[in-house]
Amino acid sequence: MACTTTSWREYMTFGTKGFLAGISMVAMLATATSGVRANDSLLKAQSDSSQWAVAGHDYGNTRFSPLKQINTENAGKLTLAYSFSLASLRSNESSPIVVGNTLYVSSSWGPKYVYALDAATGVRKWTYEPDIPEDVLQYACCDVNNRGVSYADGKIFVGRLDGKLTALDAATGKALWTAKVVDYKQGSVITSPPLVVRDKVITGFGGGEYGVRGSLQAFDINTGKQLWQTYTVPSPDEPGGDTWKGDSAQHGGGAAWLVGSYDPKTDTVYWGTSNPGPWNTAVRSTGDGNFGKLTNLYTASTVAFDPNTGKIKWHIQTTPADAWDYDGVNEAVLADLKIGGSTVPALMKADRNGYFFVANRETGKVLSAEKYVFSNWAKKWDIATMRAVEDPDKRPGPNHPAKDICPNLIGGKNWQPMSFNPQTGLVYIPSNNVCMDWSVSDVAYKRGVFYLGAEFPTKEGPGGFLGELVAWDPVAQKKVWSIKEDLPFNGGTLTTGGGLVFAGNIHGDFRAIDAKSGKVLWSRNLGSGIGAGPVTYQVDGKQYVAIVVGRTAALPAFLGEVGKKMTAAAPEGGSLFVFSVQ
Repeated sequence: MACTTTSWREYMTFGTKGFLAGISMVAMLATATSGVRANDSLLKAQSDSSQWAVAGHDYGNTRFSPLKQINTENAGKLTLAYSFSLASLRSNESSPIVVGNTLYVSSSWGPKYVYALDAATGVRKWTYEPDIPEDVLQYACCDVNNRGVSYADGKIFVGRLDGKLTALDAATGKALWTAKVVDYKQGSVITSPPLVVRDKVITGFGGGEYGVRGSLQAFDINTGKQLWQTYTVPSPDEPGGDTWKGDSAQHGGGAAWLVGSYDPKTDTVYWGTSNPGPWNTAVRSTGDGNFGKLTNLYTASTVAFDPNTGKIKWHIQTTPADAWDYDGVNEAVLADLKIGGSTVPALMKADRNGYFFVANRETGKVLSAEKYVFSNWAKKWDIATMRAVEDPDKRPGPNHPAKDICPNLIGGKNWQPMSFNPQTGLVYIPSNNVCMDWSVSDVAYKRGVFYLGAEFPTKEGPGGFLGELVAWDPVAQKKVWSIKEDLPFNGGTLTTGGGLVFAGNIHGDFRAIDAKSGKVLWSRNLGSGIGAGPVTYQVDGKQYVAIVVGRTAALPAFLGEVGKKMTAAAPEGGSLFVFSVQ
């Protein structure tokens, strides 16, 4: 299916003044009854606050649970309910899902295993072990991770490193069907859970660093038959194809490798896309800041799709003609915000480029974009022109190496999920404070091999810290409180009706934090670094908090001396820990 898009010209005149500080949570499930219905089984599971039925807790990826049995008064009494070995090392990044009284969790390496456990006791119900080829590591840019599974209609869906999508019987673990999404040997692996909308299972894949051509695909929930495919990098004869130099789009990246969001009211799916390929911008654009129309659509963007057809409704390209590996894949968080006296259906995104974006999710109009971390590659992001006002010294190109660029290629925020609490009105962002130099070199495409054309030595960011948990007001666009970390690439966040934020770090410290003040109320070291986002659920009247641990193994190799500190911070691991208040 050809890519289509709506012009952004009509969206370029909104001002940011007059924001008011009232916020209300969008009733994502309630709107489904007045809009187009999503998958009924999934809607029912999401409407039960005791469960955690999708990756981000709800279609809006808020990672907010109203459960409050564990709260600011008793968080200090949290104790271990059970632990479970995932029997797999290297970058365990899965957020479990909980449906009924069953917890489903995947491991690293493909995944090597998918487990179904009794959510209250940890007793194993079944194990699924897919046949993953041994050579997948060489085609997985940033380690052999798996970030979890999805559920609908009595089925569990899991994306795999070998480019396949498998449906399992949720009760038995029996494989029902397996569909080929992409050839992994071109450098395309699947690391994140798919999104289910009605009778469709929608997934992307990785590979921006290998020069793949990104796409989003939908499969029939019952048969695994492909229903549509939309390329996120248009060919020359498609709308947006003229934003690429020559035939460079055929290896243009733009992979949708993280999680999607969905708004039932407008029947719209939102997905972020990765960096363009290669990293040397002269191959695909002008090689400098005067790129004009050569912006390389739809890379480094947030893209809105029709889930029925895959047609692109609109897009926001947050880093046009990207020169720094500022993937736009970070999750879109959907909520209603009180802005300027009106309730706005908002989409929030903490972009890798260091800017926090708030947009109207129904129209695609950008309402504000402000720096949430130290960022110097651009002076500001102009919502009138839909482009950053760049510092030309910070854009690398042929014969122009750039120095001291912030943020580094891991971004102000990487894949680790943020969360939004409608009670505090704050977003909780696991951010990074790392910078870099950058120089480009000649590069030629070779299938299944890194397609980069750049060197990027890492530097520590200013201020004597490398990571920071930031509580951010998305309406006022300002930091409310933060916890500074000595290392980057710390864990995702969960926030609850009990007034808490849960988050871990690369040292393995898992903490319960007061969501209003940032005070750490409880902390336990779990023996290996934490990147995954925690989840919470309730079984037989008791609330639990679950977290997967297992330090990243491959990413530190991209980060020089900083990476060596990350590797030394904690050993590799692979376990699920579940806590409750006894």
